[in-house]
Amino acid sequence: MTSTTYEGAPASSSSTSDLLAVTGRVLIAAIFVLSGASKLADPAGTIAYIESAGLPLPTVGYAAAVAVELIGGLLLVAGFQTRIVALAIAAFSIAAAFSFHANLADQNQFIHFFKNIAMAGGLLQVAAFGSGRFGFDRR
Repeated sequence: MTSTTYEGAPASSSSTSDLLAVTGRVLIAAIFVLSGASKLADPAGTIAYIESAGLPLPTVGYAAAVAVELIGGLLLVAGFQTRIVALAIAAFSIAAAFSFHANLADQNQFIHFFKNIAMAGGLLQVAAFGSGRFGFDRR
């Protein structure tokens, strides 16, 4: 008889699932880490872009975006507080979609809007299932 994990899957698939979980976390975090680093390198340009979208407190928005993207992305890679971090980045992605990419008549904005929504969906999967074995959370 084959031993099983708590989900009922064969135990041998557990290592595969853990490898998929860490790979998925790294891949989805990459866009956030790179975007956060880009914002950090050009604060004036980023603040101007936030202002052009008509959002209040662009400097605060800039700081929040850098924190969520760069710090959140790195925490996601590390698998630390994975579920909370994934939820925060998912919420950020949805907010960014509606704040910056809501002109769905523009094909470029349409693509960016649904890219953000899709990333939020992937992050909700991470929030639902956790970091896997290869992370500080180990669940």
